Amino acid sequence: GCQGDSEFYIARERRRLSYFLHYICARYVKSLRRVKMGLGSENTPTKLSERCGVYKEETNVTQKAPFIVEAILPNKVGHATTGRATWGRRLEFVLASVGYAVGLGNVWRFPYLCYRSGGGAFLVPYFLMLFLCGIPLLFMEFAIGQYTRLGPVHALAQVCPLLKGVGIATVVISFVLCTYYNVLMSWALYYFFNSFQEKLPWQSCNNTWNAMGNCSSGFPGNATHLQSNGLLKVYLAFPILSCPSSLSHRLLEITNGIEEAGGLRWELFGLLILTWAIVYLCIFKGVKSTGKVVYFTATFPYFILFALLINNVQLPGAKNGILYFIKPNWNKLLEVQVWVNAAAQIFNSIGIGFGSMISMASYNKFNNNILRDTLIVSLVNSATSILAGFVIFSAIGYMAHIHNLPVDNIATDGPGLVFVVYPEVFSTMPLPQVWAPLFFFMLLCLGLDSQFAMVEVAVTSIMDGFGPKLLRILKRQELIVLCVCVMGFLLGIPHITKGGIYVFQLMDHYTAVVSLMFLAFFEVIAVCWIFGLRRLTIMVQRMLGKAPNVYFRSCWMVFSPMLVLCILISCIVQYTPARYGKSYTYPVWAEVVGWGISLVSIVWIPLGALHEICRNKGSLLQVSLHSLNQTQWSGIRVGHKTTQVSGIRMGHGNTVEWNQGGAQENTVEWNQGGSHGNTVEWNQGGAQDNTITTFSTYIRVSDRCRSLLIVRNRA
Repeated sequence: GCQGDSEFYIARERRRLSYFLHYICARYVKSLRRVKMGLGSENTPTKLSERCGVYKEETNVTQKAPFIVEAILPNKVGHATTGRATWGRRLEFVLASVGYAVGLGNVWRFPYLCYRSGGGAFLVPYFLMLFLCGIPLLFMEFAIGQYTRLGPVHALAQVCPLLKGVGIATVVISFVLCTYYNVLMSWALYYFFNSFQEKLPWQSCNNTWNAMGNCSSGFPGNATHLQSNGLLKVYLAFPILSCPSSLSHRLLEITNGIEEAGGLRWELFGLLILTWAIVYLCIFKGVKSTGKVVYFTATFPYFILFALLINNVQLPGAKNGILYFIKPNWNKLLEVQVWVNAAAQIFNSIGIGFGSMISMASYNKFNNNILRDTLIVSLVNSATSILAGFVIFSAIGYMAHIHNLPVDNIATDGPGLVFVVYPEVFSTMPLPQVWAPLFFFMLLCLGLDSQFAMVEVAVTSIMDGFGPKLLRILKRQELIVLCVCVMGFLLGIPHITKGGIYVFQLMDHYTAVVSLMFLAFFEVIAVCWIFGLRRLTIMVQRMLGKAPNVYFRSCWMVFSPMLVLCILISCIVQYTPARYGKSYTYPVWAEVVGWGISLVSIVWIPLGALHEICRNKGSLLQVSLHSLNQTQWSGIRVGHKTTQVSGIRMGHGNTVEWNQGGAQENTVEWNQGGSHGNTVEWNQGGAQDNTITTFSTYIRVSDRCRSLLIVRNRA
């Protein structure tokens, strides 16, 4: 009898302790104000059992009425843990996005494109494409990244499983691009260090590495008869050509073709190590370190651009150069290629299709105003391009005046503009030892901002997919970033051989032109058409509190996909093989290698679709239709007996709003992997016969009610 009474009292005290702990935890959750209280009567059919000092809560609830399930993981008062870093301030995200969008192409590509495409008349198609294609698609990428809080690989896989290979392809193309983008930065460092000499190396022909017959320190009158140099797509017809000799003979030691690789350029090898070291030191802490660096790297170039503009407009001949830049030729608007160039410039400048904007937006807070950020980034990017045009063409006009040459003979695009033409401008300006270092340091800052984003895409995607496993091996995320940077450095070594400039030009042609447009097309189709306008609208509404207006909806549905398709068709129809300058043609085997480089990224699209089809049961048509309509979060299609979702595994602070339109007989299996701080809003539209099963939610007394589950009847 005593033994039975003792067990009775022990069981009773355990029940009292369980009820007390349950009450305390519920009050604690309520105090955090992270859940809305008072939504109907409380109905908590839970059973707490003590197992080895850990309380395990098991819930299997079936109800005919809508209910809301809320689980909170307290981190500190007023916050639920998210498990993902965020930008320290909104300004950091804006500066990082502006820094990525405003790159070297704004300096060397847009001014020449505007000049060749009708001057001021080119601004008409340019801004039309900006508002019909650039702004809506940037808003779309920001929305996808911020809502899913995932990198492009996993975010696009959730949007459209059948086209999940698009996300992998964007990471691949960004990483391939960053391997040779750093080579440009190593060139900028070379000129930066050499700009501090008392006499700039490219100011005279008295150097051992000058090419005889292609260098002149002066000329009588006009010198357009001088030998041209097909360096970096540039025909140099002006007389002082020690600068191209500096680049081709001193820095690159260029060979006769891609067949002659030559040895390593050890100066460039050291500079490439230095540039990757700078990149690593700026991003090794993720957005926490990058967010601080961009305060300088994203703003400093504007001080230099304005200083150069003020200086250049006072030079003789600057007015003529500016007039060449802005003088409208309205007849050019009748050419289809001008409109295609405008769309392509917007697309490439903002960076749609690289995955970088999705990655950076994934570190935002859920309710960040991405509409405001989209407008800021887009308009600042375009304004910077126009500002750079005035800076560049005022200097070109001055150079044409000094050498008595027409502007047509000097104006050019590509790297040759900043590494051949502009250094020559500095050699004739007062205080070249001041302006030259500032200019090349500005190029370094522009390149760093773009490089941060491209490397961050790879790091974010790796951490999203393999983060826990890699951290168990490498222990620290900084080592993962280091591995990515080392891999990028190793892949960049072929570009710093004596024949590396040919490899550089080949990769740039097939990566930045051919591959990008394929990826951009499939990304826009996956989000705007397959994922659908309705889901995209609901997603934006949940973040911003209001739905996007008819301008964005019409662009997403009609204008943006059509424009991307037109650009893609134009790239295919007007395809030309890669060339170096205007004289060197690549051999057939090099063209095959170039197409192989393109396929390295494009091939992931069919591979991803094939993998999705193979992992699902049913006929090919059934699996394809299922993969096209299936999503793994929010706004799941309205239907009956539709989908089973296994909650967001090992995640924190996730939200699923499920079947608000009245679907029936659906099942959600939630929190199977230890997720915390998640919210399910279930069947608010009157769905019936639904089951929610929550597995293995643990409560430790020492963790202050960790992962407490509260079920409330909403009806």
